[in-house]
Amino acid sequence: MTLSLTLAAVWALAANILGMIPSRDGHWTRAYVLIALGIPLLGYVTWENGPWWGLAVLLAGMSVLRWPVIYLGRYIRRSLRR
Repeated sequence: MTLSLTLAAVWALAANILGMIPSRDGHWTRAYVLIALGIPLLGYVTWENGPWWGLAVLLAGMSVLRWPVIYLGRYIRRSLRR
């Protein structure tokens, strides 16, 4: 396994552990940190392993951080209606 995929697996493990710990702000601070770390990691995975692995890691990250993706979709739809 390449270094980028190993880091992506560590990111996913950390995301799941952080999701189990109680939070007062609904996990949004942790989600921002995971997004900030995940975007460059996604680029690294895509660069080192190709676009199919990058797409797989993107989908895995979207399944872990589904509420930010849902809110982004709602924001885009609301912006297009105006």
